Amino acid sequence: MAEQDLKGRTFLVTGANSGIGRATAEALASRGAAVVMASRSAERTLPVLEDIRRKHPGADLEFLALDLASLRAVKESAERFLATGRPLDVLINNAGIAATPGLTQDGFEVTFGTNHLGPFLLTSLLLPRLQEAKRARIVNVASRAHQQARGIDWAMLERPTRSVKERLRMYGVSKLMNVLHAAELARRLAGTGVTTYSLHPGVVASDIWREAPWPIRPVMKLFMLSNEEGARTSLYCATAPELENVSGRYYDDRREQSPSRLAQDAALARELYERSEAMVKRVLVA
Repeated sequence: MAEQDLKGRTFLVTGANSGIGRATAEALASRGAAVVMASRSAERTLPVLEDIRRKHPGADLEFLALDLASLRAVKESAERFLATGRPLDVLINNAGIAATPGLTQDGFEVTFGTNHLGPFLLTSLLLPRLQEAKRARIVNVASRAHQQARGIDWAMLERPTRSVKERLRMYGVSKLMNVLHAAELARRLAGTGVTTYSLHPGVVASDIWREAPWPIRPVMKLFMLSNEEGARTSLYCATAPELENVSGRYYDDRREQSPSRLAQDAALARELYERSEAMVKRVLVA
């Protein structure tokens, strides 16, 4: 892919302080893009921001505090961004967790809440700004792990997982949701100038696996890609001119691929969207 100049375009990247998100933010900044680096920790993100700025003097970088495990915090972050008046051309929903126990602040299973429900709300709140752009994109970093999901157990979304096996299963389900979300958005946004994409970044040695049990984690990482390699498909979906009029598709290694049968279920995608809206409303109007 030829690396076109991205000056004049603004990208918001979640989970931008480490892993694929950091590599994505740096690659965009190196090509002249303005990048909003969204993550939970200012302490961890600001040194990364300054490091990128040292490597690329004059880079237009901004930190946005964002805790995807709290819907109220997501709403506050979106409002803070919108209040800046910054344009937004591309939203990259990159942040995620895996093999993590517990619940979010709102009582949802933490992998579901962080990987799908928080990004779902963030995307919904930023849509008006995206629609102001001439051409805008929403990129969901999913995973080939979505193919392992056999369905969505709706009851499982509001209780903690009980074992490593359940946590890995929930990770696959959350990645299925990322693909379904992009597909449903494509249907809802047809004709608006906003296009959507989901992707498998490769199996990457990123911080997403920090909660995996110790005997498994170091062995897994021996067979994984670097973060820079993992960012390639995200960058492709976010910037490739040839994808300008394509929407709702799934990509792997910068090529369009067919996702799982479940990920192509339009009725399931619609149900997920409607249930997600109801969950968000229940928390925010409480």
